[in-house]
Amino acid sequence: MSVIKSDVGNSWSAAVCRRRRESSRFGPVLPPSRPTPFILLASVLKSTDDTRMYEKFGGTLAGAGYLPIVAGRSAHPKAFVSGPGILEVPLFNGHRLGFSRLLAQWRYWRLLRKMQPDLVIVHAPELLPLTLLWHQRTGHPFFYDVRENYALNIRTQQVYRGGLKRLLARAVDWVETRAARRAAAVLLAERSYAAELPWLPASRSVVVLENKYVAPPDAPAPPTPVWLPKPSEPLRLLYSGTISELNGVFDAIRVAEIMHGYLSNVVLTVIGYCQRPDEQRRLDELARQHAAWLRVVGGAQPVPHAAILAEIRRSHLGLLPYQEHPSTWNCIPTKLYEYLANALPVLVPPNPLWQAEVERHGAGLTVDFRFSIQPAQEAISMISHRKYPQGFYPAGPPAEAFWHSEAPRLLAAVQAALPVVTARAGPPL
Repeated sequence: MSVIKSDVGNSWSAAVCRRRRESSRFGPVLPPSRPTPFILLASVLKSTDDTRMYEKFGGTLAGAGYLPIVAGRSAHPKAFVSGPGILEVPLFNGHRLGFSRLLAQWRYWRLLRKMQPDLVIVHAPELLPLTLLWHQRTGHPFFYDVRENYALNIRTQQVYRGGLKRLLARAVDWVETRAARRAAAVLLAERSYAAELPWLPASRSVVVLENKYVAPPDAPAPPTPVWLPKPSEPLRLLYSGTISELNGVFDAIRVAEIMHGYLSNVVLTVIGYCQRPDEQRRLDELARQHAAWLRVVGGAQPVPHAAILAEIRRSHLGLLPYQEHPSTWNCIPTKLYEYLANALPVLVPPNPLWQAEVERHGAGLTVDFRFSIQPAQEAISMISHRKYPQGFYPAGPPAEAFWHSEAPRLLAAVQAALPVVTARAGPPL
């Protein structure tokens, strides 16, 4: 499988041969005497620049001297080297329910056989069956990264119906249970999953790696404390991440509409990817009706994470209007860590976990998004320097919002799983 051009192959070879550093910003690296292992990080629907696969896992591993290969959804037809020696390989680029999703399985199997990675980190349950087969044939270890409680989501969200919903939930339970028995480690994106998932093995390594924020190298700290702009100045509201009714995008739009009735310079940006066509059509219609103050970026197409971070840095108030639901209510959203780390004031619903974080750091207010008038009024009140004389984030961005608290546990798990490997110049291209 010739997946990349010769110039990219040369870049990859240079990355393989680069001089090892003694340490990275996340901890120790491989000793110079140890051959460089290849680590494949794979998903189907997640993009190759996905913040968890690419920035957090890939960046940490590359910085420690490993050679990460990130495979997933991509707009690029061919593989390419990006960042500090990270290879991105497209597995999927199509509709989530289309034939190309089945084709991704074949591409994944070819990638396993051609690259022969020393470790695979699986970020999607649909790739577990082939990973188990590959593990059985080669004996190479794999990690299963649990990013969601998938079976619970299938049972409680209205994506699938009737018998198909029950069948898919049982199938996910079955394959996750068997994968957990054979995985060198099970990684959890949320602390709550340790109590929610009955199949977690007591005899295997279970590591919690929360989706905290990776700051760009040498990025300056945001100025704090933060005050919202004066009433005469533009006020930029932000809804970022997965666009869905369950995550509250339409509640955010209603709040912004009410605020715009009081302050004509209010603008709401909705940026992210919408997986459901019916919700996308509804969003498009609202964007046409309210073009003066509603801006939609992405929607039908995935948005690069760098674009989302740029929007966070230029916004004044972040909205997290999640509806209470079993699939999200015990989790801490990635966007909350991103907002906290960038000192963006926030409005959150009355979720005890999120409310505690916001109150602890003076990061914003708790409101009930089901009653749009209340969050709109509270947001307008945040402009008042008299009511909030200390502003927001008086002690600066909280250190616990950053990925550097999680990265050492990832490296420790990888180092424990990988034996000394045979040296090689680079993956077959």
